[in-house]
Amino acid sequence: MTSLDVRGDLWIGDAALIRNLALEIPARRWSCLLGPSGVGKSTIARLVAGLPGTQHLRGRLQTGDGVPLTGRVALLAQSGQLMPWADAVQNVTIGARLRGARPDRSRARALLEQVGLAGLAHRRPSELSGGQRQRVALARVLIEDAPVVVLDEPFSALDTATRLAMQDLAAKLLKGRTVILITHDPLEALRLSDRAWLLGPDGSEMLSLPDGFTPRDFRAPALLAAQAALLARLTGKVACAG
Repeated sequence: MTSLDVRGDLWIGDAALIRNLALEIPARRWSCLLGPSGVGKSTIARLVAGLPGTQHLRGRLQTGDGVPLTGRVALLAQSGQLMPWADAVQNVTIGARLRGARPDRSRARALLEQVGLAGLAHRRPSELSGGQRQRVALARVLIEDAPVVVLDEPFSALDTATRLAMQDLAAKLLKGRTVILITHDPLEALRLSDRAWLLGPDGSEMLSLPDGFTPRDFRAPALLAAQAALLARLTGKVACAG
């Protein structure tokens, strides 16, 4: 597993999104990027994942072990992005198929069982609930065995109870990997993160997190107090921006 050091100015095309970005992402821990829509969170996800696009960093993106990130990042994008024509097993193994490798269907079925989808391996996304589709997307990330995982708003479309359950499941199954979580949800950030930053056009501010092991109990008074304080900051920023 590896740590990441991201520093510099984040651009998309000829537009600067974030100046003086400074993220020290520890290995084997969950790090969260929080901030308003359009600030550049998903752009950072694309940058780390090595996706094509006009995003670029005028600075440096370094790994702690000095090995390039190419081939070592798995991305769980917003809404899961499952193939509607493919069943659950085919969606889980889509990475191997795109690489021209032989899909490991037995492992895909085992992972689907691990995420609670035993017996649903041959259902298409339209035949699954929102929470079930997210579990398929999570299994697709797990089968890649990538040391770095980027979760870009992975649970945003889920109801509250399902969202909490998926947070707990992801925390369990991705334990020991270097995870970057991108979210708009202060509670999600505070529950899951070992380190978190609030992003804005002028840079990144590291947030103070409640004590305790992750995922933190959503009923804990310290967590609820931290959520209220962070919400007050975020709503204040929105009011000022307006």
